[in-house]
Amino acid sequence: MLKYDDVLNRQREAIYSDRRRILEGDDLKDRVQRFLEDVIKEVVEAHTGEGTSDDWDYEALWTELRTLYPVSITIDEVLTEAAGRMSTQFLVEQLTSDAKIAYQRREESLGEAAMRELERRVVLSVIDRRWRDHLYEMDYLKDGIGLRAMAQRDPLVEYQREGYALFQQMMGAIREESIGFLFNLEVEVTGGDGEAHVAARGLSANDAPQERLSYSAPSEDASGDVEVRNQRGQVQTAATARAQQQAEAQQRAQAGAFARGGQEQQPAVAQAPAQPAARGAFGQRTDSTGPAPQNRAQRRSQEKNKRR
Repeated sequence: MLKYDDVLNRQREAIYSDRRRILEGDDLKDRVQRFLEDVIKEVVEAHTGEGTSDDWDYEALWTELRTLYPVSITIDEVLTEAAGRMSTQFLVEQLTSDAKIAYQRREESLGEAAMRELERRVVLSVIDRRWRDHLYEMDYLKDGIGLRAMAQRDPLVEYQREGYALFQQMMGAIREESIGFLFNLEVEVTGGDGEAHVAARGLSANDAPQERLSYSAPSEDASGDVEVRNQRGQVQTAATARAQQQAEAQQRAQAGAFARGGQEQQPAVAQAPAQPAARGAFGQRTDSTGPAPQNRAQRRSQEKNKRR
């Protein structure tokens, strides 16, 4: 258990050191520029990883890019510039240059001091939100990692490997969400250039925009469970587990309410107290069917018939 905790502790130290530098007022301009480059590269590679340039879906690529920043170049302009030599690297260079121009325009409209404050608040808010989700993901992974031993695999090694993959996935989500917030938030700047105060909707946990999640029941494996997916159609493990727990809790509550309602609707039936059997003077039962025996011979004959 200590080795399992050590894996999460190293991730915690990395996140907390990042948060500490942000809270101390670290300048995040260079980091945000790297975020921008990495996000554009990841999005482009996701849409151009298969097939040739003639098979790429440029419309879907541009649609996703518009959710991140205001794209100012068109598909035709990029194709004309490529002159038949289209490649993933060329697309990354063109779109990264366009995104940096949009970033400069955003900074000019808000002011340099306000932009630095917005960067700190956005990155800090996104880190806190994604880190909480990551802790839930790691707990979910830890609960079932012992089953890997049945496949002749070391559970600790598998936990380290998959925990690192989840951490990298969280960092990618932080980069992408931070860039989307920086370009799309409605910002209100107050104060002078030296001390600018930024007020933006969506930075707090209560006002944060929810991802468009789709639920399916039954799931793809026809097990009848609930699945939660993000905008790209990827299954969110932690959110799926929470949704399944909520569904199970609702089912148990409904079953309990139905059982209680059935008991309330059943009319109460009064049971009469059992009456003791009537006995004669010699202890014989007098409630039996048929005429009572008159003498000893008749009684013996009746007892013989009962024994038969």
